[in-house]
Amino acid sequence: MDEMDEQIYKRYLAKRSENDLRILLERYKEGLILFLYNYVHNMEDAEDLMLDAYARIASGTGLFAGRSSFKTWLFSIGKKLAFMHLRKSPPPSEQLDESLNDESDPLDLGILQDEQNRQLYQALRQLKPEYQQILTLLYFEQMSHEEAARVMGKTKKQTYHLAERGKAALKEKLEQMGFENAYN
Repeated sequence: MDEMDEQIYKRYLAKRSENDLRILLERYKEGLILFLYNYVHNMEDAEDLMLDAYARIASGTGLFAGRSSFKTWLFSIGKKLAFMHLRKSPPPSEQLDESLNDESDPLDLGILQDEQNRQLYQALRQLKPEYQQILTLLYFEQMSHEEAARVMGKTKKQTYHLAERGKAALKEKLEQMGFENAYN
């Protein structure tokens, strides 16, 4: 699928076909929103950042060089935008207060349609941010460790270690929620 995405994007750049851009948006918008939500903890901000990432690729700035998959490149753009957003955001204590009152939880918006995914995501949100990020990339977005490493700015070995610690923490959370051995 990655080669196809790259071809669709190149075709978009050559012909400026809105349909090509729409295909890429539909394919990755939900996953990118969830990934960005792990950084900004506000659904509206995550959706805005997703749109900003697509605006960047639509404008052709920061052209795709092909050193990674299209998806990895897109998520890396999203991550950079999230960091820029966080630099401009209120101090962490104010941000935490906002996120606790945020009514636009992805669980309420139906982004996660499958009940099992909802339960997993609910447990995932209680983990350390790095664990959330790596597990989201590996299991919700089905990226390889190498792709996740590129997105997160880590080595492949670090992503393996993060994933193992994250899975252990997630398993413990799920067991606390009453899901004994449900996700082995």
